[in-house]
Amino acid sequence: MSTEEIRAVELISRVSYGRVATSMRAMPFVAPARHIVSDGRVLLRLHRGLGYHRACNGSVVAYGADNFNSGSENLWSVQFTGTAEIVEPTEEELEAFGTEPELVDGEPFEPVYMRIEPQFVTVHALDYASETPATRPAPRSVRRHLHHVA
Repeated sequence: MSTEEIRAVELISRVSYGRVATSMRAMPFVAPARHIVSDGRVLLRLHRGLGYHRACNGSVVAYGADNFNSGSENLWSVQFTGTAEIVEPTEEELEAFGTEPELVDGEPFEPVYMRIEPQFVTVHALDYASETPATRPAPRSVRRHLHHVA
């Protein structure tokens, strides 16, 4: 494992959720997923009822996680890109995932597990520790008005 991969695994192990991205019927999508790291690979737990696992299985996906909502002055984002496949987790992996949600979008949660064999790993760091609050960019929100054409 490269230094970058070791750093990415160490960082992603600090959070429990991220987002998996691929395409479904030629349209891109991003879906939330619970993850653990096992043997240097990312193992995801998704809700089978949404069907996203079908688009991911055998495809190249990107899985990203970050600590952007942590309040830390040292923000980071990691991304693992590689081929995903449906797997049956070991008992130890199931235990590491912890409690399952009861419902997803109002329907009973049914887990499906996918393993990503990373081919590319990216780590980005945003360090605000050296800035004073007066020089730090203020958070902004953007409002967009959508106009529908009839």
